[in-house]
This record gives sequence, structure tokens and C-alpha cells, in this order.
Amino acid sequence: MNIAKVSRVALPPKMLTILLCSGLLLLAQWVWAGDKSHAPVNFKNPIISGFHPDPSIVRVGDDYYLANSTFEWFPGMPIYHSRDLVNWQLIGHGLHRADQLTMQAGLEDYMGIFAPTLRYHDGLFYLITTCVRCEPKGGNFYITAKDPKGPWSDPVWLDSPGIDPSLMWDDDGKAYYVGHGNLSGKQEWLDQQGVWLQELDTQKGKLVGPRKQLTFGHANNAQWTEGPHLYKINGKYLLMVAEGGTGSWHSVTVHHSDDIWGPYVADMINPVLTHRHLGKKYPVHSVGHADLVQTQNNEWWSVMLGKRFVDGYTLLGRETFLAKVDFEDQTPIFNAGAGKLLTEQKRPDLPWSPVASKPTRDEFNDKQLSLDWTMLRTPTEPWYALDNGELILKTRPQTVSELANPSFLAKRIEHHNFSSAVAISFDSNTENEQAGLAVYRSSQCHYTLLKNKNSITLTKVLKGEKTQVAAVPFKGDEFVLAMQANRLDIQFKFGKNEKALQPIGGVESMATVSFENAGGFTGPFVGVYTTSNGQASNAKAVVDWFDYIPEKQ
Repeated sequence: MNIAKVSRVALPPKMLTILLCSGLLLLAQWVWAGDKSHAPVNFKNPIISGFHPDPSIVRVGDDYYLANSTFEWFPGMPIYHSRDLVNWQLIGHGLHRADQLTMQAGLEDYMGIFAPTLRYHDGLFYLITTCVRCEPKGGNFYITAKDPKGPWSDPVWLDSPGIDPSLMWDDDGKAYYVGHGNLSGKQEWLDQQGVWLQELDTQKGKLVGPRKQLTFGHANNAQWTEGPHLYKINGKYLLMVAEGGTGSWHSVTVHHSDDIWGPYVADMINPVLTHRHLGKKYPVHSVGHADLVQTQNNEWWSVMLGKRFVDGYTLLGRETFLAKVDFEDQTPIFNAGAGKLLTEQKRPDLPWSPVASKPTRDEFNDKQLSLDWTMLRTPTEPWYALDNGELILKTRPQTVSELANPSFLAKRIEHHNFSSAVAISFDSNTENEQAGLAVYRSSQCHYTLLKNKNSITLTKVLKGEKTQVAAVPFKGDEFVLAMQANRLDIQFKFGKNEKALQPIGGVESMATVSFENAGGFTGPFVGVYTTSNGQASNAKAVVDWFDYIPEKQ
């Protein structure tokens, strides 16, 4: 190789900037990781903010992996990696191919992939979950991978009722399926559910042997007993479940047995974790659906979901939190002395391992989209492409107000204060062809800021009712659309470029996409969107860059 010749190769300024920033970031991470004096004493909750519910965690050696539910969003079940339980990096998805399963057009908001369980056994990672109301195939299934980054296998479908399945391997190597449901078919109280057990033959991919009900909950009137996880700790079996639903009554309860088949006895201090008794004004609420992990230093920690209030509204959906666990006899004590989730506490006794921050601007220079882009339901045709530093979206008839797979690529909103913007080139020949920005929670609750042939229009959909907030004349094919959120306040903007932005409409409310208005199990997204509103079109939206910029919280 001619080194002198190579050194004279001119790189584009954008590429030089990327290489320089990446090198400086890697150097900073190496210095910080090696210098314990710079490692913080405490960490802050949540550890993964925004729409990241139903966390399940597993340790393999010194590495930790975590998965979340995703409902109607694709790709499904994000996989995160950490070495210190505090800093997490998205490394892949369990459902990353459209041919693994179908979340079809018509699948309702908040249906699809429910709570997964992530486990590891004998060199293989397992993800087990439920695809609720999916067609033509739905129900409970698991997928496997040798590397959690993927690729993951096709689903192994199981003949089992209920949701939120879990897996457990006993000391003798036998695998067990921990299921949700009331096998008796009878209810002594409203919404009496429960947990049952059956052996799983992983070689045949089938449940075998008898099913046995383990519990209906920790007490009479225990509702929506679900999300089970079974552990063997110090020779005893610990069954941990979610109870009370995923709203303000959510909780974690535990049950003990000397034999895997039971009987299981409810712990005297149940629920071992809940915020239901703290009232509706406490900033963190709806806490539950926990999973345990033991570190290589023999500490116990737990991940769980929770929600945060902002001026009475839950803006970011269900998020992933972390709590210290100490065992007193067989009882897990969550944050001993506090008994609730803490917004800040001493971090785990693990080497501080920061990860690269997400770029605030995506300029689409890679061959594939970054892992944090997502879409609604399973795509049935190719409708976007990356080409020479641009993202190109086909303008198709589907809209975000339908139960469809529209031309909408989005990122999770993970902060209460943030801004977002997109630079688009869009040559529209008709009024029905539109392209721009969308802030989305469901088909019934969202904002769109869209350019068509002659104007830019801001529209709000709240509980299915559509309102045109503002419309301004606009000529030209190239434009920037933006929004800025400060807690509940949201201001939309437009301009020919990012230096010429001006407001459109007044100050709107993020409450439009809050849990209190939209309900459901997901969280808010912001992204780029184009539609021809039910008509055929040959138009395309060409995206130069997309910004998501967290601001001071």
C-alpha cells in the first residue's frame, strides 16, 4: 500500500467531522472507564426513558441484556446491552424481519407484542412473548439467537392460553413455561387471573406434560395477576408476578415454594413493591412488572416499569427503572429503608461503563437506518430507501389515522424537554399529497405538520376528533419543519431552511399524546411522514436530515 498516496485522499467535510467526533468520544470513554475517580457515585432513574415497558433482564458473564415490549411497533422487542446496569445501548431487536410474523393492517392500537421475557441457557438466548390479535398467526411463541444482536430465529409457536409467558430452567436442565391465566375458567372475584406451570421440550418446541395452577394472586381480590417470573434462589423457588393492572394499582408480589410444582405461599409483606399507596400526586406511579438479576459481585437488582407525571400528565409512557434488592430470608426487599423507587441512588458495584450518546442529527449516511427508527405494524412492501445521504419515502395512500403501515418513520420521545426538526424536499402536484413531521401516540391522538402543493398545515387529532389548528401559504419544494417541547408546551415551526423558522399556530399541548388522553400501553413518537390520503401517488419525500435534540431537563 502506498501510504503517501493514501494520506492525500480528500474526505468530505461531513465525513471528517464524523470521524473526528467518533475518535474523541471513544477516547473520552476509554479515559473515563479507566479512571474510577470520574465515575459517579449515584445513578438517576429511569435508566431507559420513554416508551420502554415490561423490562426483562438477564446476565451472561459480565454483560447484561434487557428487552422491552413494543405492541404494534416494528421492529419489535428492542435488545439493550450494559455492563453496569445504568448505561444501556440499543444493539438489536428480537423481531427484525418482516417475515418472522405479521402485525397486519387493522391491528388495533396497543395490540401486538406484549411483555417479553429474555433468558439465556446453554449458549442460546431465548425471547418468549405474545402477539395479541395478530393474524393469520398469533398467541405465544419464542425465538432464539446465539448473539442477542441477532439474527433471531423464526417464531416457535406454542399452544398455550394467556399473555406474558416466561421461561425457567431448573438445576436438572429441564425447561419450564410459566404461563398466565386462570385454568379453572371460574372467577371468584372480578378479573381473577393467575399463574400456571408446564414443562417445555425445547428440542421439539412443544409444551409437554400436565399444567398446574400455581397461584391466583397474593390475596382475595388480587386482580390481573400476570407477568410471572420464576427463579430458584438458595434452593427455594421464588415466583414473582405483576398484579393490579398496569395503571395506578400496579404492584409486584412474590410467592415461595420448596418444590417447583408448589404449593406456593404468598409472602407476608406483599406487595413487595408498589406506589399505589403514595397517591395520585406522587411523581412516579404505576410501578410494577419487575424482573430480578444477580450481579457477578452477588448484589441483587431489579428492573421494572413505572410512569412519571408532568403537571398531572404522563407524557412518556411506561419507562424502565432500576432498584436495589436485598433478601431477608426469602423475601426480596426493594430499596431497603425506602420501599419505593428512587429518582437517584447509589449505583451498582460494577465498573462504570458509559456508552456512546445518540447523535442528535441523522444525516442518513449509512447503508441501513439506525436501530432507533421504527414504524407502525409490519411492512408488506418496500416504501423507503437510503441513497447517497438521503432518506427517500414513497408517498402512499395510508395515513397515521388508520390502523395501517403508513409511510411514517419515527423515534421514541425520551425527554420532557426536546426539539425535533426535519429537512425535506417534496414536489407535490396535488393537494392530497403531503409530507412533513408527525408527533404520534395512537391513531386517535397525534399531531401532523405537513406541506402539500400550496400550503403548510398543522392538524391535531385528539380522541379521534380532527382539528385544523393552522394553515399558511407556502411555495417551494424544499423546507424545514420543526417542533419544540417544554414539558406540556409544544410549539410547531416551519421555514425554507433551519435559520428561517417561524411559528405556526399557538402553543399546543403535549397532553394530546399523553396517557391520560390516549390511554394504552405505548408512548409518544416523533418522526417523518408522507401520505396521499387514500389516493394513488408517484410522489416521494426526500429527507436530508432529521434532528432529535434533548434539552436541559
